[in-house]
Amino acid sequence: MSGGRPDILFPLFAGLETLTGVGPKTAKAMAGLNVERPRDLLFTLPNSVIDRRRRDTVQGAHIGEVVTVEVTVVRHQKPSRKGLPYRVTVEDDALAFQLVFFRGAPDWIEKQLPLGERRLVSGKVEMYDGQFQMPHPDHILAVEDAGTLPKFEPVYPLAAGVTQKVMVKAVAATRALVPVVNEWIDANLRAREGWPDFSTALEQAHVPLSGHEIAATSPARQRLAYDELFSHQVTLALARAQVRRAKGRQNTSNGALRARVLAALPFTPTGAQERAMVAIADDMASPKRMNRLLMGDVGSGKTLVALDALLVAVEAGGQGVMMAPTEILARQHLEGLRPLAEAAGVVLELLTGRDKGRERKAKLEALARGDIQILVGTHAVFQDDVIYHDLRLAIVDEQHRFGVSQRMALAKKGSGVDVLVMTATPIPRSLSLAQFGDMDVSILDEKPPGRTPVKTALNSTERLADVIAHLKSATDEGRQAYWVCPLVEESEVVDMMAAEERFKVLRAALGEGRVGLVHGQMPPEAKDDTMRRFAAGELLVLVATTVIEVGVNVPNASIMVIERAEHFGLAQLHQLRGRVGRGAVASTCLLLYQAPLTQSGRRRLDIMRDTDDGFRIAEEDLAIRGAGDVLGTAQSGLPRFRVADLERQSALMALAQSDARALLTLDPKLESPRGVAVRVLLWLMGRDEAIRLISVG
Repeated sequence: MSGGRPDILFPLFAGLETLTGVGPKTAKAMAGLNVERPRDLLFTLPNSVIDRRRRDTVQGAHIGEVVTVEVTVVRHQKPSRKGLPYRVTVEDDALAFQLVFFRGAPDWIEKQLPLGERRLVSGKVEMYDGQFQMPHPDHILAVEDAGTLPKFEPVYPLAAGVTQKVMVKAVAATRALVPVVNEWIDANLRAREGWPDFSTALEQAHVPLSGHEIAATSPARQRLAYDELFSHQVTLALARAQVRRAKGRQNTSNGALRARVLAALPFTPTGAQERAMVAIADDMASPKRMNRLLMGDVGSGKTLVALDALLVAVEAGGQGVMMAPTEILARQHLEGLRPLAEAAGVVLELLTGRDKGRERKAKLEALARGDIQILVGTHAVFQDDVIYHDLRLAIVDEQHRFGVSQRMALAKKGSGVDVLVMTATPIPRSLSLAQFGDMDVSILDEKPPGRTPVKTALNSTERLADVIAHLKSATDEGRQAYWVCPLVEESEVVDMMAAEERFKVLRAALGEGRVGLVHGQMPPEAKDDTMRRFAAGELLVLVATTVIEVGVNVPNASIMVIERAEHFGLAQLHQLRGRVGRGAVASTCLLLYQAPLTQSGRRRLDIMRDTDDGFRIAEEDLAIRGAGDVLGTAQSGLPRFRVADLERQSALMALAQSDARALLTLDPKLESPRGVAVRVLLWLMGRDEAIRLISVG
C-alpha cells in the first residue's frame, strides 16, 4: 500500500479528457482554474447557487431575479428587420410575458418552443414597456424532463473556455468515479462536529439543496476543509517525526554562563523571554533534535533568547552558529551579542563573504580547533570548507529568506544539531500552523522595558513641502530619518527612478552630503557602504525603496517617512515603522498618502495609527488581503488549499494539527485501520511526500 497509489484512486488521477464532455481544448482551458486532474474538480466547489425552485407565475418577481415557471407557448414573433429580437409570447398560471432572443436560429427557437406546447423555462426576468420578459432563458425543458433541473443550481468558478454547463457535467462525471473509502476522521470528532461521511460531503457540497449548504460553515464544507487541513498537518507531523527521529544530542548545561549574562543585563527579561529560554533549554537537553520556531515582534528581545540558546550549546561543551540573511544584519547581531558574550567570557566571531585570504583562514582554523565558541555570519557559515569542532546549535534568522536546503546544510555541519529558526514577522496563528506546523513554536508577545513608543501620524502628500521643512529642522538638530519611497508598480526599475527623484529633491532641500540613497538595483557593496555611513551618523537621511532590511538597527534614527503608504501591506508598514524607536529619543512614523483613499487603504492606515501590536496587525492584514498576499512570494512554503480558508478557519487548522500529532504518536507508521484510511487520504490529496516519509520512516 505504501509503495504506490491505491488502484481505487487511479481514475481520479487520470487525464481530464477521460471525463464525459471534456476534450483536449477544455482540459487545457481548465488549467486556468488550477484543475489538472479529475480529483481537482472534486475540491473545486461552487461559490454560489441559483434558486430554480418552481413558481406558478412571474407575477410579483423582482427585476433581475431568476424565475422558474411552467408556461404554454402562445405566439412566435419573428423580427421584422435585422437587429430586432425574436419574441415568443408565453402564458403562465397568471399572466402572459415574452421570451426574447437576440441571437439563435429561428428554426432552433421553433423546435425548442412549439406552438401550443407546455414548457418549463428558467431565467432572469426583466421589465420592458410595462411587460415582463425573459431574455435568453438559461433552461427550456419539456415538462416530463423538469425533474432534471436542480432546485438549487450550483455556480462554479470559471476560466476562459470553461462554461457552467461544462463544469457541472465534468464534476458529475468525477463524482461518479469516487470510490467507497474507509473513514479517516476520528469517530468521536466526526460525531461531535456533526460532519457527514466523505461521499455525502461531496454530494452536499456539489448538489446543494439550499443556499446554506454552500456556506463555509455548512457541515459538508467544514468536513472537506478539515480533510485538506488534516492531510497537510499529517504531512508536517511526519516531517517533524523524521527530524525528531534523527538522533539528537543531550546538551546538558549547568547554567553558569547564562547566569553571568543575566547578571550583566540592565533589565529583567520579560515573562515571554523566560518561557522561550526554558523551552529551548529543555529541547536541547532532550535526546531528540530540536526543531523550534521563535516568533517575535519588532523589538521583542529575540537576540537575548538566541544568545541564551547559544550559551546552552557552549556550556554543554560545544559550539553555536547564527546565520542572518544579509551582512548588515549579521554585523548587527554581532554588535548586540558581543558585549553580553564578553560578560560570559565566551569567544564570539563574525564570518561573512567579505572575509578573504589570511584572515578567513585564521578564523576557520580557530573554528575547527574549537577556539571560536559562537559564530555569527551570513550563508558563508555553511560553505563546504567551514568545519566546526563540535557544532551543537544552528540558529537561522528570518527563515523565509533561506530555503529549507540551506537550513539543512547548516544542520549537517555537526552531529544531531539542534535547529532554532527566528522571524521578526508576526504570522497569524493559522498561517504559522500551515507553514511551520512541523516545528514547535515559541512566541515573544511582550516588549522589554526601555523601548520608546513610536507616534504614528497620517498626512496627505499635498503637504509634502511642510513635511520636508519639518525634516530640515529635525536634521539641523542632528536627528536622523528614513524616507521610504513608494512602490510605484511591480518594477524595481520604476521604483528606483522614483527613489532617485526623491533623493534629488531632499538633497537639494537638506544639503549635499547629508542624504544617502539605497535601492534594489545597487551593487551590494555600495548598498552596505551607504547603510554603514547612515549607521555611523555621517548621513542624516536615508532615502530607500523597501530594501531597508528587516532588523536594521540605527538607534539615533527617530523619524520614518513612508511615502504613498496606502500602497504597502500592513505587515510591511509595521516592519518599516520598527526601524525607529530604538533609542532614547521620542520617535515618529509619518504615513504619507495620496487622497482620496480607498476604503481598504483608509482601514490599513487607521490600524497602523491605532496599534503597534504586530500580532493584531498580522491578523488584520490576513483579514484584508488573504493568506497568499500576507506571506508573499518570498514565503512560498504556504500550501494552496482549495476548500479550506485560512483566514476564517484557523480553529480547524489547530484541531487538525493536534489530531495529526496524536494519531502519529499512537500509530507512527499509519498501520492501524484508521492509519490505512489516512494513507488513502494522503494519496487523494496529492501528499506524495508524506507517503515517502512513511516509507523512509
